[in-house]
Amino acid sequence: MKKIVECVPNFSEGKDKNTIHSIVKSLQSVENVKVLDVDSGKDTNRTVVTIAGDPMAVLESAFLGIKTASELIDMNKHQGTHPRIGSTDVCPMIPVSEVSDEECINLTKILGKRVGEELKIPIYLYEKSAQYKNRAKLPIIRSGEYEGLAKKLSDPEWKPDFGPNVMHPQAGATVIGCRDFLIAYNINLNTKDTRLAKDIAFELRELGRSKRIPNPNSKNLLDGEIVRHDDGKPVKVPGMFNDVKAIGWYVDDFKRAQISINFNNYKKSTIHDVYDKACILADERGIRVTGSELVGLIPLDAITSAGKYYLQKQNRSIGVPVSDIIECAVQSLGLNDVTPFINNEKIIDYALMDKNDDMFDKDFLDSVSLNTPAPGGGSVSALSGSLGSALCSMVASLTHEKKDLLHNRLIMEEIGVKAQGLKDDLAHLVSEDSRAFNNVLDAVRLPAISVQDKKEKTKIILLANKYAIEIPFNTAKKCYEVMQLAEILIDKGNPSSLTDAAVASEVAYAGLRGGCLNVLINLPELIDKPYINQKQKEVDNLLKKGEKLNRKLFKKTISSLEMRGNRSD
Repeated sequence: MKKIVECVPNFSEGKDKNTIHSIVKSLQSVENVKVLDVDSGKDTNRTVVTIAGDPMAVLESAFLGIKTASELIDMNKHQGTHPRIGSTDVCPMIPVSEVSDEECINLTKILGKRVGEELKIPIYLYEKSAQYKNRAKLPIIRSGEYEGLAKKLSDPEWKPDFGPNVMHPQAGATVIGCRDFLIAYNINLNTKDTRLAKDIAFELRELGRSKRIPNPNSKNLLDGEIVRHDDGKPVKVPGMFNDVKAIGWYVDDFKRAQISINFNNYKKSTIHDVYDKACILADERGIRVTGSELVGLIPLDAITSAGKYYLQKQNRSIGVPVSDIIECAVQSLGLNDVTPFINNEKIIDYALMDKNDDMFDKDFLDSVSLNTPAPGGGSVSALSGSLGSALCSMVASLTHEKKDLLHNRLIMEEIGVKAQGLKDDLAHLVSEDSRAFNNVLDAVRLPAISVQDKKEKTKIILLANKYAIEIPFNTAKKCYEVMQLAEILIDKGNPSSLTDAAVASEVAYAGLRGGCLNVLINLPELIDKPYINQKQKEVDNLLKKGEKLNRKLFKKTISSLEMRGNRSD
């Protein structure tokens, strides 16, 4: 999977379309970044833009957006209902895929330092990037807003993390930090009664509800008298889920009440757990949950986590295609209840995907058959391995469902999950092998006039050739993993699928040898002798292991088939 970071800069302009367009255009100007959403509000006089993509590209895009906003928005003239301290009020960065919190925190510091030094805008770090405990929460940093910013900056305790100690004359200050992905999610009820929606929301959210003395004449907890501390503040009863905020409201467009929820840490408090509990609470109040609605985007792992949860509740294997896992989540959560759930629009990983990424269709065979060197043997080897892994998943799934093989259910689920991962990885290598080959051609075609140019070109060619070697070698290694799965399936899988498991091994072995051949043909192009010797040893070892396992599995399969033949006589 690719590294993906999301960034959601909030700009203090929601009315001037030309200014908003200029800011968005600057954000879009960076390659490998997509603008996923632009949400402007006239009353708040604020625009929230969602961008995502490669981490360093997102960093550059965010900087350009902040720079453009500082040039076009004059905070001395700004008025709006939303709290703010600058032209770019807050700029959170969120790790989405294959990016750790530490990496994302480092990105925010790089961005903050650059904005502070180059644009002369005071920068405060918040959330996970905060350097001081009293700056972790945005409302605390933003207290006093733009109008009180000059006074705040004069206080030594509020010296900014980056940038000058004085406010930018036009742009004010900006808050930057790493935070968890926020999922905005609504649960739909078959009632117009907002009191019931609020009642359930108070039960679910971390903040909970005010403690009340029950009203004997009402079942609604909101009707009781509030219990207060000596200082008059309400006594609070904590809710069920940490890092969850929730309120109840009525939506006229849908003619129903909703529980509106923000998940600040969807890995600790999951969507499916909250949804299921909401269903129970609704039933206790004589109403029904009819489904739910996602506002904005959701990470792939959040939706697949829900899908796997519901599949396991149904005693079904989770070793199935990701598309099936997503479909189970969508149906179980009723995500199509009031608005369509479109995977490529709602799942951030898919919304960022290039239409040509990791895909081959019926035209793939035609592409191979043309008089062009790519896609070639490396891509075909990866495809062979992917097909073998798909067969492994099929056999594991058929075994998982067989009643007299329930004792193998756990291991079959593990195999199914691993096989699906290998299938997708090898499918990606189908196209990546062609990209690697084309990278070598591009490197060879680079101009080299000066001595420095020639040195740089030699270096680039070496790196491109090494990558063109690592891709087929990765294919070969993954194909061996497929063969290892096939071995378990031949021994413990559904007997009716014996030959399917054996075929999985055979095509994976073909992929393994094909991958190794592509490594060997590229090795002579290198000038790095230690690398060549090491890779040659690795290839020889892998070929020996693959051949040994292939003979073993083929012999075992033939023996099993002969035993069946003898029994039928």
